[in-house]
Amino acid sequence: MALKPTIYKFKLSVSDLNHDYFDSLNLTVALHPSETKERMMVRVLVFCLHAYQDHENLMAFTKGLSAIDEPDIWLRGLDDQLYLWVDVGEPSFERIKKSCRLAKQTYVYSFNSKSSAWWKQSQAQFSTLPVNVLSFDWQEVQALSCLLARTMDLSVTLSGESAFVAGQHEQVEVNWKALQLDEN
Repeated sequence: MALKPTIYKFKLSVSDLNHDYFDSLNLTVALHPSETKERMMVRVLVFCLHAYQDHENLMAFTKGLSAIDEPDIWLRGLDDQLYLWVDVGEPSFERIKKSCRLAKQTYVYSFNSKSSAWWKQSQAQFSTLPVNVLSFDWQEVQALSCLLARTMDLSVTLSGESAFVAGQHEQVEVNWKALQLDEN
């Protein structure tokens, strides 16, 4: 019998000082049986990072790990044009090459303890693509995952290259750095 995903509900108050974007988001997120809590929390954080781009409320989590031809998050327009492709983890060069053909913007967010080794091996190939590659600090992601509960109210403040995430009893700062930015 196949394991079912665990469902989490998030009420997020997002203050993106980088883009003058302020909103409340209600997200229902499925944690795939083979997915870690850290990865899921990175997906939620990345959703907040790109929420300012979602003018028509069409940005969505995809089937994720269970759909190999889809990103973790995408933004499709009403015309079904793929505007944003977001992968979380350490995807292959071929996967990102394909995503750059399909979407107007592609982002990769690396987050675990193997990120620097993955980037060292992949950097030369990725430099040939119009892709944005960013990396989160692994220890800070682990601290973020400690906030996790089945139903959560979080305040997320984005400023510079930092996210301040406050729960009911704890707060965490998660920083990221750009490894490669698409200049277009």
